Amino acid sequence: MSKMVGALRRTFGVVREHVGTDHMGNKYYIVPEQKTWTGRLVRAKRMVEASNPTEYKSMESSIPIEWDAWIRGRRKEPPSVEELAMNEAYREQIKLKARDVEEKDLALKAKEYKEGLVAAPSSTLATGHAAATSFGKQEFSEEPTSTANTFQPGSWRPNSK
Repeated sequence: MSKMVGALRRTFGVVREHVGTDHMGNKYYIVPEQKTWTGRLVRAKRMVEASNPTEYKSMESSIPIEWDAWIRGRRKEPPSVEELAMNEAYREQIKLKARDVEEKDLALKAKEYKEGLVAAPSSTLATGHAAATSFGKQEFSEEPTSTANTFQPGSWRPNSK
């Protein structure tokens, strides 16, 4: 019976079995191990059919990590729906925790600047360009200025009372 099935497969083309579909609509297939008419063994192949095949550039990034591992043979069994949902929830938790840590860090920095524990970063203003006609003329300002590798500190004048 298996010889007859193999002959039919060779006659009518490659038979692929649908293994699963991800949340973006990509379909995953496996072509089972087969013997050719000469008796040579052809190993099983795994493949993906994109939901939108015209977007070839975004294809690689649109495959979930778990399915990518299955396609490349790093895992034997395809991912289950429960595993995909659990991993997605875990990634969302990590994003929320990272956002919380970033907000706490910004609040701590603002508190340190306010209390004077850390010097606030100074802002330098790049004025002019080497190709401009006014470049190189001395202009005194109260703000520090920077053009390329040169730094000009701001001028200080005493208050006139």
